[in-house]
Amino acid sequence: MCGIVGFTGKRQAAPVLLDGLAKLEYRGYDSAGIAVRDGKKPIEIVKAKGKLKILMEMTDSGAAVSGNCGIGHTRWATHGEPSVTNAHPHSSDDNNVVGVHNGIIENYQELREKLIKNGYNFVSQTDTEVGVKLVDYYYKKYNGGPIDALARAMTRIRGSYAMELMFADYPDEIYAIRKDSPMIVGVSDGESYLASDVPAILKYTRNVYYVGDLEIAKLSKGEVKFYNIDREEIQKELTEIKWNAEAAEKAGYEHFMLKEIHEQPKAVKDTVNSVVKDGKIDLSSVGLSNDDLKKIERIYIVACGSAYHVGMAAQYVIEELCSVQVRVELASEFRYRKMTLFENSLAIIISQSGETADSLAALKMVKSKGIKTLGIVNVVGSSIAREADNVFYTLAGPEISVATTKAYSSQLAACYLFAIQLAYSKGEISEEEYSRLIAEVEALPQKIEKILEDKERIQWFASKFAAVKDAFFIGRGIDYAIGLEGSLKMKEISYIHSEAYAAGELKHGPISLIENGTLVIGVLTQEALYEKTVSNMVEVRSRGAYLMGLTSYGNYSVEDIADFTVYVPSADHLFIGSLAVIPLQLMGYYVSCAKGLDVDKPRNLAKSVTVE
Repeated sequence: MCGIVGFTGKRQAAPVLLDGLAKLEYRGYDSAGIAVRDGKKPIEIVKAKGKLKILMEMTDSGAAVSGNCGIGHTRWATHGEPSVTNAHPHSSDDNNVVGVHNGIIENYQELREKLIKNGYNFVSQTDTEVGVKLVDYYYKKYNGGPIDALARAMTRIRGSYAMELMFADYPDEIYAIRKDSPMIVGVSDGESYLASDVPAILKYTRNVYYVGDLEIAKLSKGEVKFYNIDREEIQKELTEIKWNAEAAEKAGYEHFMLKEIHEQPKAVKDTVNSVVKDGKIDLSSVGLSNDDLKKIERIYIVACGSAYHVGMAAQYVIEELCSVQVRVELASEFRYRKMTLFENSLAIIISQSGETADSLAALKMVKSKGIKTLGIVNVVGSSIAREADNVFYTLAGPEISVATTKAYSSQLAACYLFAIQLAYSKGEISEEEYSRLIAEVEALPQKIEKILEDKERIQWFASKFAAVKDAFFIGRGIDYAIGLEGSLKMKEISYIHSEAYAAGELKHGPISLIENGTLVIGVLTQEALYEKTVSNMVEVRSRGAYLMGLTSYGNYSVEDIADFTVYVPSADHLFIGSLAVIPLQLMGYYVSCAKGLDVDKPRNLAKSVTVE
């Protein structure tokens, strides 16, 4: 949530800032603003409510705002309604300090009252204005310079923040502080960049520093210095971003989501190939040996949103392959649970961005209790990647659309490989079965491509049901887990009320919601549960439901009960969820298109939830 950019260098700053903010639109926002300065001249602030294009028009795409140093922001409203007044940047009363902020300052009311008593005035409802003026207060009170003022402010602020500031007395310099909200810094050819996510600066540099918790960054032209909260200078290592700027472009597709759906075969293949060598799974890059795996007795999978649905599917796979108990937990609930965590357990934290606030907090909580942690993340150097004991990187590349597709699929593949190796290390599957299962996973990318070749039928069906008010997804076992993800795709980008239910639970309440014309999508890929789910579909059809069946080739009897049937290639029942989810992603996408909605940037949603 919220996008942050910063630049100081030789060229004009405003076009760089606006370009960076455009690359961060997927994060979700309701207003935007930039602050630019030209040498020792006063800092110029321009803000607008609504889409970034309004700010671009106001500034003639940046040409109307002169200066080589500046900061920018796209705001997601938390404290205070969307408005020009509440938009960032904010400034101190005399414009001595100007700043933008991502996160939530939990004690902002307390700090606000303190500052009012010390003569400060407030024009907005935001916690950010409080943070900026708190820095100004310490800057003037102790006269110790920006680093000292920022360190003092950090000791007083409770909550999460990635804050970027400029000081009137320090032209051509930008300062930043961070706690629990992502922030990166890049340097190239005498210029320095700052952003809340990689795509904003990838056009200019692929070498970045990740700002750590309770660290301070000082950016000047082509130089960056880092300090800890004790004001001591610290050294940090550069990280090279492997994917290039073109990977974050649409490449001729109408939407990023459709492009990323089509990139799933490559994302899965690259993720699999990163650990499968000569027909064997090698988790040495993850930091897990067979001896480490043998010791695992319990697994806690902790995640949010689609990553949680990955965990739901992984639970079935792990528990069927080996005698390890698995619990799947929503990070936002798990982090507050008062429960005993057993020894010889592994906590798997799944997150595309590696910055999900609740998942990161859950990771820190289990680590504090001595539980070993494994992060499954897509972003190298992200907070979860740095905090976890071990990291399994998915190789999905940049995912721009808010609704995840290729990151979800690559996370599933990572979980499959972990499960297979876990079972093999414990001696619970034979060498022959081990090789067969690996081959099944390696075959998934080609089968996904086959599904994508027949997407026009799903497009036709989606256009027919774009006006539906309610949709229900039913299935059993892994099919239920896949239904959860299909339902989420439908609701988050199509704004259709959609729910997923374990099919056996229909008679415990949900069936009362079925009426004439209600769309019910039955997922039937699990042979052992096939007939049970068919019976549930018959039940809802007798009550007027319109049925779509999703099954594998060969199960043609579904056509006898379903009004519309989609087939996916046959695969091992443990992994066929990776195929079944593809038509459901396409269904959500095409319904959203048919309704004329903003597919990549659905209302009220952000790509990475970095605040609680």
